[in-house]
Amino acid sequence: MSKKNSLIRLSQSHLNLLEICPPQFQRLYLEDLGSPLSPQQQEKLSWGSQFHQLIQQQELGLSVESIVREDQQLHTSLNALIDAVPSLNNPPPNSWKEAEHCRNLDFQGYLLTVIYDLLIAEPEKAEILDWKTYLQPENPQKLAHHWQTRLYLYILAETSDYLPEQISMTYWFVKLPTKPQSLTFSYDKKKHQQNHQDLNRLLSQLKNWLNDYNRENTNFPHVPNCQQSCPYYKLLESQNNASTQSKQRQKDWLLIIDEIEEVSL
Repeated sequence: MSKKNSLIRLSQSHLNLLEICPPQFQRLYLEDLGSPLSPQQQEKLSWGSQFHQLIQQQELGLSVESIVREDQQLHTSLNALIDAVPSLNNPPPNSWKEAEHCRNLDFQGYLLTVIYDLLIAEPEKAEILDWKTYLQPENPQKLAHHWQTRLYLYILAETSDYLPEQISMTYWFVKLPTKPQSLTFSYDKKKHQQNHQDLNRLLSQLKNWLNDYNRENTNFPHVPNCQQSCPYYKLLESQNNASTQSKQRQKDWLLIIDEIEEVSL
C-alpha cells in the first residue's frame, strides 16, 4: 500500500495486528514488505483454501467428487465435519444459510469487512460458523478476545435485525487425526457495546498514526506491553538498527506473514 493512500478496507487481520504491534502493521500493510511463500507454507495455505472451497461447493449443490478423489485427507476431513455438523446437510426449519457470506460496515470512514464461512439464519437466531484447519487452541479466552470473533459478531448485529443475544459464533477445528472439535461464543448487548468502544479507540488511533506516517514519515509506535505481547518485537527493533543481514530479515518476515493468525490465537 502506498504511503499516500488511505487504508480504507479493514479486516479482522488488520485489527488484530494493530492491537498486537502497530509497527508490524506498518511494515506488512503499508510498506508491502513480503516475499514468496515457501513450498511448505504454500501447501498449508492451499489445503485450507481447498477445504473452504469444498464446503462452499457443497452448499451451492455442486459436486465435490473430482476434488476429494485426489486428496483422501480432504475427503476424510469433509465427511468428519458433515457428521459433526448436522445443519450442513439438514438445516433447521425456516432457516436460510450461505457459505462465504460477505458483509461490510462503514465505520469512521473505514470499510470493515467480514466473510463468514457459513451463516445460518433462523427467524429468532443466527449462527456464524467458521472452519479452522489447525488444532483447537488450548486457551479459549484468547479466541474470545480475537478480533475475528469480536468483529464477526459485531458486524452481524449492526447489519441485521438480530439482537446481540440472538447471535452466536462457532469455530470448528478440523485438523486430522483428531475428530472435529468446536468452540461456541455467545453474544450480548454488553459485549456489543464494548466492541463498539474498542473499535472507536483502535480506529481513532489508526487515523492519527496514518496522518503522522503520511505527513511526517513517522513510524507507528509500539503500544503498551507490545514488547511482551508481540513475539517479533526484538526483530522489529533490530531492523531499525541493522544495515545488513537482509536475507535473514526476509526469511523472518516470511514467518511473520504466515503466522499472523496463529500468533494472535
